[in-house]
Formats: sequence, structure tokens, C-alpha cells
Amino acid sequence: MLAVAVLLLGNELYWQRHRQSSEFSRKAVHILVGCFVASWPWLLDWWQIQLLGIGFILGVTASQYLGIFRAIHSVQRPTYGELCFGAAVGLAPLITHNKWMFAVAMLHMALADGLAAVVGVAYGRKNQYKVWGHAKSVAGSLTFFCISVALLAAYSLIVGPIGLGHVLAIALVSTLLENIAIYGLDNLFVPLLVATVLQSRI
Repeated sequence: MLAVAVLLLGNELYWQRHRQSSEFSRKAVHILVGCFVASWPWLLDWWQIQLLGIGFILGVTASQYLGIFRAIHSVQRPTYGELCFGAAVGLAPLITHNKWMFAVAMLHMALADGLAAVVGVAYGRKNQYKVWGHAKSVAGSLTFFCISVALLAAYSLIVGPIGLGHVLAIALVSTLLENIAIYGLDNLFVPLLVATVLQSRI
């Protein structure tokens, strides 16, 4: 938890000095913290991971109330992404105790979702579409899908083959879910979906 706090503090100080996009700040933290969380099964017991998930929710709530980390809270749209992030971390161990499954699920949240947002902002202005009034982009969705395929392919090589058809199907459903789960709810539903599907194949 201390390492996460250090990342948040460093991002806050950088944002205050350079005042770059709040969306960029949020996604930078999203990617860095998510990648770190993916390594937790090799560092911590499952009950400790669940406690940290609860602690993350409490910390984000306190930060929003006290206005501590403005860099990640100052986006101009309603979002529960940070809270859902913590909830996913706490709930995923209830679905699987497989370290690689947990890691791949968290990396969908960190890399696929995080980089999709970055690419969407940079290259998605001319290919935008809306889902329930929320802007999405073809560039962002394709990025999510491709990274999802890469993560699942890596999992297949490390843990055991799950088949190209299943890889593509899981990636496609995850991409669709990321599109329709607005207000940051994708941070909860996508990793739990990935963990559930992979666990069901054991």
C-alpha cells in the first residue's frame, strides 16, 4: 500500500508542476498501479490482497472527500473507476487463487483499458462513437482488443493452451463490456469477467 501511495504522490507532484491533462494523470496511475497489483500474488497472501483492496477503496474515498490527490479526481465527468479498481482487487481472489489468472485479469484493467484510453485520446477524435452518451473511439477499442488478445495469448503459452477461438472470444466480449460499462464500472466488470472465464476452464 505504501508503494501505491508513493506512486500517487509522485503523480500528484508532477501534475501540480506541469498541469498536464487530468485524464493522462489518471491513466498513468491506472497503468502503473495496475501493473504493480498484478504482481501481488507472488508477494502477498490472498487474504492480504483482499485487505489491500478494501484499503484502496477506503483510501480513494478519503482522498475524494479531503481533496488529497486532485490529479486523479479532477476529470470533468462522473466516474467510479478508482473505487471499482479497488473492488476488483478485493473480489478477484474470491474467484481464483491462480496467480497467473489474477495477473492477467488485473493487466486487462491496467494495460488494455489504460492504453486504450491513451490511444483513444491521441488518435480517436476522427473515429469517435457514443455509447449511452459517453464518447468512445474505434482506435481505443481496437487497442483494448489487441492488448487483450496479447495478454490471453501470453497466458496460454505460460499456463496452458486455451485455443485461439477462446482467446478471440474472451477478448471480444471484454472489449464489448469495456464499451458498455460506463462511469468506470469496466474497472470492476472486465477483470472479474476475465478471471471467471479463465477459472471456469480449469
